[in-house]
Amino acid sequence: MLSYQGTTGSPHPTNRQTLLRITGDDLSQAVLVVDDEPMARTLYRLMLVRAGFEVFEAEDGYDALDKVKLHPPDVMILDVMMPGIDGFQVCEELRRQELTASLPIIMLSAKTDLDSVNRGLRAGATKYLTKPVSPEDLTQHVHEVLVTKQISTPL
Repeated sequence: MLSYQGTTGSPHPTNRQTLLRITGDDLSQAVLVVDDEPMARTLYRLMLVRAGFEVFEAEDGYDALDKVKLHPPDVMILDVMMPGIDGFQVCEELRRQELTASLPIIMLSAKTDLDSVNRGLRAGATKYLTKPVSPEDLTQHVHEVLVTKQISTPL
């Protein structure tokens, strides 16, 4: 399911309660955070580790494509604006490869215009979130795409 979620509002109280039920089982879930800004990667890593995820980082699109081949993550957080190969191109490339065609990809960008959102979803993003994003919103969306992946994965 493709969706767009802006992050300007505060989280709904029931979402906060759901997030508090996160268990240690998430530690087996690997998230690859792709952003050319070291501070952004650190911030997202801290948010996700605090929620119990195992987090790997890639500093640009090329690094992300290499790391996905070596250690396929369960979900990817992908910045859009990066030097060399941008997030749209990374997403399109991952969708062309059999190993990563169904990898949940959450694009996270400061580009909030409708054209960028639509371009991200057309490229194959599972979700397109806008920066800044709260820890609650980020972890909630990671959980949602993982649950959807588990439901849609054949036994």
